[in-house]
Amino acid sequence: MVSKEWNMKTFMKGASILTISAIIVKLLAAVYRVPFQNLVGDKGFYIYQQVYPFIGIFIIWTSYGFAVAVSKLLASSKSERESKTVKRIALLYLSGLSVLFFTLLMVFAPFLSSSMGDPELTSLLRAGAYIVLVMPMLAVLKGSFQSTGNMTPVAVSNVAEQVFRVSIILIGTWIAVRAGASFYRTGEVAMWGAVIGQAMGVLTLLLFYRNEYKGPAERVNGWYIVKELTLISLSVSASSLILLLFQLVDSFTVFNSLLAKGITSETAMELKGVYDRGQPLVQMGILISSTLALAIVPLIAHHSSKKEGRGAEPFIQLTYRTAFLFGWAAAMGLALVLPYVNEMLFETRDGSVALIIFCFQIFFLSLILPLTAILIGAGKVKIPTLLLFVGLTVKVFANKLLVPRYDIIGASIAGNIGFVIIAVGLLFYFKKVWPLNLASKRFYSWLLLATVAMAAVILPWMIIADGYLFDNISSRIGAALTALTAVVLGASVFLIIIMKVRLFAEKEWYLLPFGRRLAYVQLWLTKKRR
Repeated sequence: MVSKEWNMKTFMKGASILTISAIIVKLLAAVYRVPFQNLVGDKGFYIYQQVYPFIGIFIIWTSYGFAVAVSKLLASSKSERESKTVKRIALLYLSGLSVLFFTLLMVFAPFLSSSMGDPELTSLLRAGAYIVLVMPMLAVLKGSFQSTGNMTPVAVSNVAEQVFRVSIILIGTWIAVRAGASFYRTGEVAMWGAVIGQAMGVLTLLLFYRNEYKGPAERVNGWYIVKELTLISLSVSASSLILLLFQLVDSFTVFNSLLAKGITSETAMELKGVYDRGQPLVQMGILISSTLALAIVPLIAHHSSKKEGRGAEPFIQLTYRTAFLFGWAAAMGLALVLPYVNEMLFETRDGSVALIIFCFQIFFLSLILPLTAILIGAGKVKIPTLLLFVGLTVKVFANKLLVPRYDIIGASIAGNIGFVIIAVGLLFYFKKVWPLNLASKRFYSWLLLATVAMAAVILPWMIIADGYLFDNISSRIGAALTALTAVVLGASVFLIIIMKVRLFAEKEWYLLPFGRRLAYVQLWLTKKRR
């Protein structure tokens, strides 16, 4: 056991490796979709995005949910012999689950693809099914390292896994497109990239692993281990899975609804591909909130156990204010520049209205992710999980109602409705668990003023830049220059205002990932140099 007292310096050192690796992994996960879409177009992107939620769910459940469950059970083991038994039971149980899910996916792939309205997706589902066979070893190895606080192998494995995955997907797709392969064959190559990436994650962990599954074991309650593995993995994965589950709903409803409306299959595929452009934009937008959940939640859990002082309250308030501020700024900023970002990244401005609406999911998810993580970390599992599935159910019915009327705009609205219900429900429940003032009226007032100022600078600049400054160069380059300069201007104005009025104290910036530089800027702006 580690007896060292936690402080800010110790915490930042302990969290930095995993935080940096998480940022790299999340950035790669979002960014690779842009060159992929550029290679295969909207139809090819539709094909990949239809199937990806199936394998994405297993990736999250394995690399996060089951790994945390294994680490918790190992950390609570009373002896080395008991730990060995837990590992063996976990490996056997997960191996059984993986074989079961693999078989189900292989057998029911034709049924699932037909249910999505596109029988040709069967080969992609079957290729992606192999990823579940990697699940047991990956979860047990990650859990073993996490239980001892050794995060370096986990961080290295996460990055290696994503780098191999992205490289194989992009290189394989480029080769397949050059060879004239069909979009479905190209999508199959992308699925295999995900499988190989997970396998490389296992190989990386094995290089670090020295403990063998040998030697004497201690008798433990096997059913208890199985039950805990299942419950813990599902509860801790719930918030991370919610975006993928919303995507899965879209896979089964959007394309089918467009076809039922009388839109041709080709056009429906392209429309769904345009709609799916919103996924990488949202993933990039929620990077701060998801990283925040990873970095600050352990600190909250530590201070919650303290009897003296205010305990975790200041950290809870900081988490909420940071998630609210950066989630709102990312959603509003992206919405303002979206048409230009759309063309910069995806070649055309198609579907910009739907994508503007889609991007407001960033704000709601920025609240949902850290709040859910804090509640689950405090043992409040049932209500957050229930709220997540209520929101998911609302998304299903809203899609059925709105997509036939408003096409992909309806799907974007439906997603926001589902996330609003989850976010509002979580906030009400959160206030019951911690009856404290999460942010002051002053915070909201200055945030609104900073947003108005950001818009007042961005909108005239984009009109001038697009209409006069960059009108003599190619459309896509002009859009890129307009978008990037607008982002720099808008972000600068927004940050200057919130720093000038000190919405965050310098010591609070220090607690956030990479907040040290922002603290220095704030000190300079407020003339409080040391």
